[in-house]
Amino acid sequence: MLKKLMLTTTCALLIAACAQSPTGRRQMMLFNDADLGKMGAQTFEAMKAETPIAKDAKTNNYVKCVANSLLAVTPDNTRAQSWEIVVFEADQVNAFALPGGKIGVYTGLLKVAENQNQLAAVIGHEIAHVVAGHSNERLSTNQGIQTILALGDAGMKAYGVRYQQELMTAFGLGAQLGVALPFSRAHESESDIIGLDLMAKAGFEPRQAVNLWQNMAAAGGGGTPEFMSTHPLPETRIKDLRAKMPEAMKTFNERKAASALPGCKM
Repeated sequence: MLKKLMLTTTCALLIAACAQSPTGRRQMMLFNDADLGKMGAQTFEAMKAETPIAKDAKTNNYVKCVANSLLAVTPDNTRAQSWEIVVFEADQVNAFALPGGKIGVYTGLLKVAENQNQLAAVIGHEIAHVVAGHSNERLSTNQGIQTILALGDAGMKAYGVRYQQELMTAFGLGAQLGVALPFSRAHESESDIIGLDLMAKAGFEPRQAVNLWQNMAAAGGGGTPEFMSTHPLPETRIKDLRAKMPEAMKTFNERKAASALPGCKM
């Protein structure tokens, strides 16, 4: 009975909000873009209040040049947004993009991304999260998990199942390892591929994406097993990027032949 209830609820959630990502992957989307945009804007304002913003004009122009070049080749609904691009003065080797047209880049990234192409690999990856609706999918997945766990807890209470707390803890861990983390790895892998395509369309050298992740691996490190991590291992990312490289290079070479390459410089 409990198993049927949880299965029925899962199916209902999937049917109610079934969507497809740019790569053809099935997604569950329960939230609307307007609400996500408001959440993204609120988060961005809080970050601007907490983290110093870089004042150097050359640094800002360089980052905006790369980001705007990538945004110019995104789908219409993404490109049509009024994007705000901010460079944060911090040592973090990171960048992000939020629903609602917000991009943040930390100056620490500029020490690892050695040129415009490598910076485009990171910013393109982050823009890809927005293009693919990953924030919506993550929130929807978490809500779906909480709904199923709540029903499971209620069902066990109703039927007087022993060891209820232990079972719910096990179910929660299973949901985290079996659903939440793999979805996150799927998001990261998908964003790598979409970002590579954006790079090539914008005229950035796609092979530099591999160099970037090699630099990232050298600068970082960490012993978290892949199945416990929200990010694929660098070796996995590089392998996947190389598999898509011939197609990306074809697009890039067409752009190069048209003499339409960006010239973003510090």
